[in-house]
Amino acid sequence: MYTSTEILNKVNTFIDQLPYDRRPASLYDPIKYVLSLGGKRIRPVLMLLAYNLYREDPERILMQAVALETYHNYTLLHDDLMDNADLRRGHETVHKRWDANKAILSGDSMLVLAYQRMQQCDGRHLQAVLDVFTETALEIGEGQEYDMSFETRNDVTEAEYIEMIRLKTSVLLACAVKIGAILADAPEDDIRNLYKFGEQLGLAFQLQDDLLDVYGDPAVFGKAIGGDITSNKKTYMLINAVNRADDEQRRELTRWLTATDFDREEKVKAVTALYDQIGIRQLCEQKINYYFDECRKYLAKVGVSDDRKQMLLDYTDEMMKRRK
Repeated sequence: MYTSTEILNKVNTFIDQLPYDRRPASLYDPIKYVLSLGGKRIRPVLMLLAYNLYREDPERILMQAVALETYHNYTLLHDDLMDNADLRRGHETVHKRWDANKAILSGDSMLVLAYQRMQQCDGRHLQAVLDVFTETALEIGEGQEYDMSFETRNDVTEAEYIEMIRLKTSVLLACAVKIGAILADAPEDDIRNLYKFGEQLGLAFQLQDDLLDVYGDPAVFGKAIGGDITSNKKTYMLINAVNRADDEQRRELTRWLTATDFDREEKVKAVTALYDQIGIRQLCEQKINYYFDECRKYLAKVGVSDDRKQMLLDYTDEMMKRRK
């Protein structure tokens, strides 16, 4: 069996060697650029680790793993455009380096490329794989729409937020392990449990991202903390702060949420102090640990030996100990 580091190296090498023979090159240059920026490659690594639970040749499905990474980066490309973000992984976003029209067109082509790469699996698994992939792609769009609609609402509930991040983030992790298991001819019960494993892991992962945006170390996190606070993003932390605040805390929180002219550093400091008073950090950490425990329970139900699960367990442990 391979370690996650060995699998990551295989994924990166495969991406670096992908040919782009179609023309015009100007359409595909942004796609190559986006995929060259690296990142954690969590989704392809999870797919290959799930496959490796049953089979010893994960190289056989590298194209499908990279298809998922291509799709993930397509969503980031369009997200950056919708958010008017300047940077991604420390580099200019596509719409900044080129323009908005290029981001739209290259992003659309990237989506098609993701499907082209995914469908190169063997015919016996093709329908099942495309069914999972297509359902996941639809769900992610639904999650993005919920996320955008939350921007204009002040009554978003915790349950609504959890469902939004399930759709926008965690279903793609679940899709990764499910497709890996399908391509490895895993038993149906294992496929179901691996999907739930990925889904619960994704919820923990996104909540951890929310936490790091407030409490992460900027030197490690790679960007200034507090972006969610300054933009009034409806996160698990903000929703619970509003709901659990006393009258005085809620007035102070509302003052910052409605302020149109403010010092960024002052707002981040003030809202973080309110989170500390209300106990939001501990609440979020408890929720993260809950979903992480749930994901491990589903993995425990998968019918392979514990030693074969170890690489996947080690990788998920690393994910949940991340600081960026």
